[in-house]
Formats: sequence, structure tokens, C-alpha cells
Amino acid sequence: MDAISRLLRMARLGASLDERCLLGGATRMNVAAAPELEAAFHVLLDGECQMQFGSTVLDLRAGDVVLIPSGVPHRVITPGQGRPQGTVDIPGNAFVTKRSEGEPVIDLFCGHYSYDAGAGAVLFRSLPSPVHVSFGQSEVLPMLSALMRGEARREGDGTAAIMAALCTVLLAMVLRSSPATAALWTAPSDPRIATTIEGVLADPGADWSIDRLSRAAVMSRATFLRHFGQQTGMTVGAFLARARVMAAADLLHTSDSTVATIAAQVGYQSESAFSRAFRAEVGTTPARFRRDQQLRH
Repeated sequence: MDAISRLLRMARLGASLDERCLLGGATRMNVAAAPELEAAFHVLLDGECQMQFGSTVLDLRAGDVVLIPSGVPHRVITPGQGRPQGTVDIPGNAFVTKRSEGEPVIDLFCGHYSYDAGAGAVLFRSLPSPVHVSFGQSEVLPMLSALMRGEARREGDGTAAIMAALCTVLLAMVLRSSPATAALWTAPSDPRIATTIEGVLADPGADWSIDRLSRAAVMSRATFLRHFGQQTGMTVGAFLARARVMAAADLLHTSDSTVATIAAQVGYQSESAFSRAFRAEVGTTPARFRRDQQLRH
């Protein structure tokens, strides 16, 4: 299984399209903070707008996707003169349509991803926020956009399920793309770094020393460390800990193995060292995490 597919499976991902926003000029639309274990996303199918996160402003064009792993509140701003206007909600069977006065200048689809408290939470916290990817020159997004628009117009039986599947496809596309604004460790541009990441995710319990990783990347130790940090935005140690904890959280979900056995499977020499690493990433002990997940299911 490839790395992106493996990560999405471990995250126990849920996807939902919440709103289609057909907004006229000079519109200001506030988006509230996301609940715990959720991350908002937006895909701009037509037009241009801005997205404001505190003092940071992103300029968006058709084909742009924004993922907000941190879940922070933000604002969508459409171009235009005159008094800023708000939006009205038109309920639907599968999602809400938001409109403002005047001819729409943007067609924006908004939704969220939900994920589990283990591998999913570690994955989303490891991503920069926001993640801004442009698919303007891609052939894939126009096809996906046409499917989303067509299903939005139809909005009948099965629409919610179809939209959720399309939104999952969208996230996979984002995670394998290289944003211009920040390093995304799931999509390193250097194939040598990508090879080492794939190797760790496929076999997190192996003895992944820096020397072994640098040999796999066919680089000197110093060159590998420098390139890895530039490509992923994190140290090798932080990546190894996160990859191993994600794999462990998945095993705590899917197996009856003891915590000590799982610790060894993901590369820890002692249960206590594993528990410390797991708690640092997830916020609770492996045993308590397993009990909590069993109670939820």
C-alpha cells in the first residue's frame, strides 16, 4: 500500500461536504473554529477570493484548495465595491447552499474531515496550517469539480455519500501535492527523501538509524539531515516518533496484542519509552487510548 493510502486508512477518516457558497461581490463570510478532531477544507471551483486567518491573507483562484488542520476560525472575502454583505443559508438534503446578493462571483465548496484521536490526530497536527495547494493547471481537479457540481445540482439519494467520497479523493490529492508556502512531509519533492518516508511508514519497527536512512537516500549523513528538514519541516527524530505512534495507534485499534508487544512491533526497546512517546504525541497512555476507543465503539 502506498504511503498516502496507508495514512488515510490509519486516520480513520470521515469526510463531509457542508456548504456550497455561491457568493456575490463584497461578501464577508465568517467560518467558525472547527470542533476537536475535525479540520475544515475549501475548494474554489470558480472565481477569485481571499481567505483571512488572523493577519494572514491567502489569495485564491479557481482550482485552489485550502485545508485547515489547526481548525482555527477564518473569513472568506469576495472582491467588489460597496458595503460588505453577509450570507443567507438555503437548506438542502445533503448540504447547505450559502448565497449573498448579486450575481455569484465565486463557487466555493466547504466541508470538513473528521479523524480519530490516535493516528488521525497525529497526522493532522503534523501538517502546516493552512495548507494551500493550487490545482489550476491540473487535469484532475476539473474532472473532480465537474462531478461535484453535477452531484450538487442533482442532490438526491446518495448525494451525501458521493460527495464524501469525492472529498476523500480531494484530501489524497492535497497530501501528495507540494504547496508553495510550506513543507508538507507527505509530499517531499525530492524522490530520495520520499523513498525514506515510504520505507519508514511501511516498516516502522525497523532499526531506522540516521545512518541507515541516509544510505537509503544515497546521501551523506549531513546532507540527508539538511534535506530532510527542508523537505518535511521536521527533524528525523520527530518524524520517526510520529510514524511509529501512528502505526501503534492503528494496532491498538485493530489487534489484541499487549502494549509491550505493540511497542516492540513499532521499534521501541522498552514499554516505558514507548508509553512516553505515545503520550507526547496523543496526550494519553496507550492503554487508556485503547480503552477510550473501545468505549466509543
